Amino acid sequence: MASFKPTKIQVYPKLGEKVTQDTLYWKNYKAPVQIKEFGAVTNINFSPVAPHNYAVTAFTRIHIYGPFSQEPVKTFTRFKDTAYCGRFRSDGQLLVAGCEDSVVRLFDVSGKVALRTFKGHTKAVHVTDFTSDRYQILTGSDDYTCRLWDIPNATELTSYQEHTDYIRCGITSKLNRDLFITGSYDHTLKLFDARVDKSVMTMDHNQPVESLLLYPSEGLLVSAGGRYVKVWDLLKGGQPLVSLKNHHKTVTCLCLSGNGERLLSGSLDRHVKVYNTTNYKVVHNFDYAASILSLALAPDDESIVVGMTNSVLSIKHRRSSNTEEAAQQRRRPAYRVFVKGKNYAPKQDDYLVSKPVKQHLAKYDQQLKKFKVSKALDTAMESWTRFRKPEIPVAVIKELDRRGTLKNALAGRDEQSLSQLLNFLIGNLVDPRFAPVLVIATEIILDIYQSVIGQSAVVDRQLVRLQELLEKEIDYQQELLEVLGMLDTLFASSLPRKEVSCSGISRANGLVQGGAAASGPQLEAS
Repeated sequence: MASFKPTKIQVYPKLGEKVTQDTLYWKNYKAPVQIKEFGAVTNINFSPVAPHNYAVTAFTRIHIYGPFSQEPVKTFTRFKDTAYCGRFRSDGQLLVAGCEDSVVRLFDVSGKVALRTFKGHTKAVHVTDFTSDRYQILTGSDDYTCRLWDIPNATELTSYQEHTDYIRCGITSKLNRDLFITGSYDHTLKLFDARVDKSVMTMDHNQPVESLLLYPSEGLLVSAGGRYVKVWDLLKGGQPLVSLKNHHKTVTCLCLSGNGERLLSGSLDRHVKVYNTTNYKVVHNFDYAASILSLALAPDDESIVVGMTNSVLSIKHRRSSNTEEAAQQRRRPAYRVFVKGKNYAPKQDDYLVSKPVKQHLAKYDQQLKKFKVSKALDTAMESWTRFRKPEIPVAVIKELDRRGTLKNALAGRDEQSLSQLLNFLIGNLVDPRFAPVLVIATEIILDIYQSVIGQSAVVDRQLVRLQELLEKEIDYQQELLEVLGMLDTLFASSLPRKEVSCSGISRANGLVQGGAAASGPQLEAS
């Protein structure tokens, strides 16, 4: 007796993710290490000097973590209320942070007690940063003011009150100690020069500004607010260059890769987008479990650190090539044992004893083997298979049609199973991969159940939807045929015309010269 041949499932090409160099680069990170903080992680800042520790600002504490440590190597807890924006100085020796109580505190990284406290703001201070000369501090507050402070004397140098709403982001120039930029919830970005008593440039973001970023050359400024990330050309007076809208919710943080060729943005939609800074197209995407508030990249992109609203700090470390080689070396002995004898080639005089291979059949194939065609179709139409792998139900329908039992399998169904079939047809009938098979099934269903139309409101609605779908698809096909005809005409008219020379053929009537005289008698006029 011949063995049963299982149903052949057609393999269709998948439109998978295009593998690029960026995909390989940004996927080369280990599984994330997650650390639970005391509150939402609002800021992450890496130290500019080795070993590149990073400061994490969360609730009333600032933790400093080592590159690979899961426990803080240092903790600053001298805050009476929520701390904000802990940032390192360029030499990595000092750290400054704002607070909800309007006091700015300066810490020595090797100590615990604040070296200086700066008082003058009247509301929460969300922005702090060091100027490039290391002796001044920039602060921005909810009292609509931004101020410059002198570190040695702990005194206020300058105060600007040009914003009309909370100042929630700011950055200082690393090339000029007098320049700094602030962003506010009044939708504006302002460039200040400490040598002048007012701002020298204003840009309108049209959304509350959440984060700012300067390129290393400081000719371009990036701002994030609402769903938009915008790039501004400071050398052309703050002219907008690009407006990106790739997030679904508010963008909260920005970051540049180590070489400055990739821009990263984090959002409340739980995604981190990676942009190419040449054409500003998204080249990669990271997904996280909660809304993202802060983001930072270690030098040379060795690790990605993300802070979220659920108080979780997520750290991804880059895989090293040495680790991969060691893992391959560890796998080799086990692999040799596994394939032992598999590649043995029998000699000419050897007698080969074949081992019977047990055939494993899918459940619908087992039912087809027993000629239970209706149950086989029901099994193929189960929810998981129907939605995740529609090619399986289509293959079973095709096999039933080949056997001539498709009509029997579709007949005798109740309202629920018929509704399930119609739902599948509505979802896949116009798919060009499945249409040739499903059109046959649709015709049979309409032939069988046309007499019961009007007895079930659910089935009637689905039939109406199916009819509308087919009419719409026919209209699309007609429009495409019209477009195809237009394109054929355009292509034909664009081709150069060449005259074909045919010797011996008269252009007047196409007859060979002299042929008329030979073909018949001449008429003479009398």
